[in-house]
Amino acid sequence: MARRRRGLPVNGVLLLDKPKGVSSNHALQRVRRLFQAQKAGHTGTLDPMATGLLPICFGEATKFSAHLLEADKVYRTRVELGVVTDTGDAEGRVVERHAVPRLTETDVEGVLEGFRGEIGQVPPMYSALRHQGRKLYELAREGKSVERAERRVTVYDARLLAFEGAAFELEVSCSKGTYIRTLAEDIGRALGCGAHISALRRLKTGPFTSEGMLTLDALEALPGQAEREALLLPVDVLVAHLPRLDVDVAAAGRLTHGQSARVGTGALAEGEVARLYRDEAFLGLGAVTGPQEVAPKRLLSTAAD
Repeated sequence: MARRRRGLPVNGVLLLDKPKGVSSNHALQRVRRLFQAQKAGHTGTLDPMATGLLPICFGEATKFSAHLLEADKVYRTRVELGVVTDTGDAEGRVVERHAVPRLTETDVEGVLEGFRGEIGQVPPMYSALRHQGRKLYELAREGKSVERAERRVTVYDARLLAFEGAAFELEVSCSKGTYIRTLAEDIGRALGCGAHISALRRLKTGPFTSEGMLTLDALEALPGQAEREALLLPVDVLVAHLPRLDVDVAAAGRLTHGQSARVGTGALAEGEVARLYRDEAFLGLGAVTGPQEVAPKRLLSTAAD
């Protein structure tokens, strides 16, 4: 007999403002307990030192969370020059100290220009990437270092917000997989003095911005479950960038039973994925398999209700 899952069948997306000093997983578990949710997951880890936008997906929303893992991000960070740490941030052990040259904003802007566009990055040892089944940060804590392949990422913009001579603030818009700690270290190296970050805040991921974020304190202050669930965004916000197809009752019946259905696909080409709706109710995703034909790709478990 299948084990009954404990908790409530909560569905939707919460925009959490993760506090400093807690891991993304710890923040997730606190939120999950507050909502008494059966199932929850986050969409892209933030370092314990980092704050800001951490979308939490509940229940059916977890089926579509991968779309956020692939999304572009925006961060604000403070870069401290002259000190290099083993983690690339202020929580690490200092491994190098260098004199900071007399720099101007123009000097910094000139170096930043070389870090805009597609660039190569070597992922840091203090990261959750895996090597032979183990996370890199586990190896790093044992004093080990392994070769990491360079990865290509895109920095759409690195905008200088403030400059103080030995430190500056940046707003970075970038593709998935970009490490801001590594970016700061590489910029510091190019400036001739090394660097680390002392603050990091995520402002945007995919379609979501810092507007509408909620803190753990604000959630805990709410009187009850109904008030918390009223703050959740609907599941389909995760796939709002995909085209929409509306289906009738007969087509919905076939799709929810795992069969292809004839649907007006408009200008969509074979292989394209679309959001499926029946009478404004979100069913999930379907893939165009031929002229006027759609097959189920990922549906809500409640779609057949």
